[in-house]
Amino acid sequence: MPPPLPQRSPSVLALDDPNAITRIGVIALATDLTSERDFTRVLPLERAALHVARVAYANPTTLENLRAMGPKLTEAAALLPPDLPLAAVCYSCTSASVTIGDREVAAAIRVARPGVPVVTPSGAARAAFDALGVTRVAMLTPYLPETSGPMEVYFTDHGFSVVNHHCLGLGDDREMARVGAATILDAALAVDRPEAEALFLSCTALPALDVIAALEERLGKPVVSSNQASLWALLGLAGLKPRVGPPAPKGLGQLLSRPVPRSVFL
Repeated sequence: MPPPLPQRSPSVLALDDPNAITRIGVIALATDLTSERDFTRVLPLERAALHVARVAYANPTTLENLRAMGPKLTEAAALLPPDLPLAAVCYSCTSASVTIGDREVAAAIRVARPGVPVVTPSGAARAAFDALGVTRVAMLTPYLPETSGPMEVYFTDHGFSVVNHHCLGLGDDREMARVGAATILDAALAVDRPEAEALFLSCTALPALDVIAALEERLGKPVVSSNQASLWALLGLAGLKPRVGPPAPKGLGQLLSRPVPRSVFL
């Protein structure tokens, strides 16, 4: 038999300050394979914690399936750690945010988390274009045409001009998560136009973070992706700086140097 453990005197139980860690909430699709990886690569996890709740979702990525998530967002938000302050909550789906509506998404989440800033990738992209001072964009999406078309309408309705637009024609977001960097790079270069002031890579499933720096160097203009814009907004709202060095991407683009307009997300 092992020797008995030595008796120790009782000590005072001490708990760390509950506010010592900045907490960020994310609502991800059940099928999402990219958001958590991108966010954990960029957030400074020595100072921040990422809390993820999943919302039920069924492929293909049609407007009907995207819209069906709307009534489920309050329940998903309620699964984020209760009774703990969150710096912000991000609903990590660009096409669903456009289909359901940014305001409707925020309202549904705030039923469960009142007073917490809500970030949508579509709203973050608009704020990013404003911060970068651009109004004319070229856009690449991985979606089906029926889902990609409303993206162009969304940005046009908000005062931006989509000078060119191409979709990869995928219907399953798990396949979108497997699109290779070379494919994204080639497709992005092909969709760009001289009159475009910036390039937008839509979709939180698309693993685009690692090509942003290369694209900006090649094109000489800002490149915004859904996850990059969401991270920019979350970092700004939380008062955090992005992680430097591996596993973070080598560069996150011009956007990260711009201040975040907090009023957009409050």
